[in-house]
Amino acid sequence: MARYEVERSFLKSNFNQFKNIKTDKMKGVPQPIGVKPYDPNLRIISLPTINEDVLKKQGIYECIKDRRSNRLYSEESITLEELSYLLWATQCITGTNKAGMTFRTVPCSGATHSFETYLFIMKVDGLEKGIYRYLPIEHMLIFMGALEDIDKRLDAITLDQPFVPHFAKKAAVTFAWSTTPYRSEWKYDVSAHKKILIDVGHVCQNLYLAGESVDVGVCAIGIYDQEAVDNLFQLDGEEEFIIYLAAVGKKK
Repeated sequence: MARYEVERSFLKSNFNQFKNIKTDKMKGVPQPIGVKPYDPNLRIISLPTINEDVLKKQGIYECIKDRRSNRLYSEESITLEELSYLLWATQCITGTNKAGMTFRTVPCSGATHSFETYLFIMKVDGLEKGIYRYLPIEHMLIFMGALEDIDKRLDAITLDQPFVPHFAKKAAVTFAWSTTPYRSEWKYDVSAHKKILIDVGHVCQNLYLAGESVDVGVCAIGIYDQEAVDNLFQLDGEEEFIIYLAAVGKKK
């Protein structure tokens, strides 16, 4: 049992330790930028405006009751309207306050929002197969590039899935969330890392419920090749790295 002790300690509240630390915020260090910059010369894709017409289920009760991890997908594409809605539901910025803090569709510790959303797109109406990044301020996509044999590359990255092998490569789109830890460390120091893991759970649960509301299947993926997926999205693996994935597709 001794080998579990360190990780179990990580799960506990360390607020007393945090009280004795002077964070970078307290030291007057400027707050890191909250959204990753991008090259405006890249191909930018506008997303459809969000409205309730995309919904198949209006009631939150039904969405919670019917939510399951779905690993069996049909060959049908999802619509751009559905993808737009799922991105809005998981990371869209819905407002700011006078201090410049952003409000999104998911809760986050101290509004630090350390996440960026990347996408493996394979079957979305109107979009070329390839890898993309979501712009939460503009509610747009950046096309990062085509990816030859994208299904096979994703299959290799998601390794051996224990229940339904190779399911991710059959999805219409797979979300890949990165974290830039310093956005939270600046404010919370050693307390940041537990908060980051809690917060990414909020993001994925919103994807599950939003997916159920438009009748698409969702399955979170925690088993993946860290180095391979970071390299694919051109992340350094230290200051920014992928922390969680989730496959999305029309239910079979």
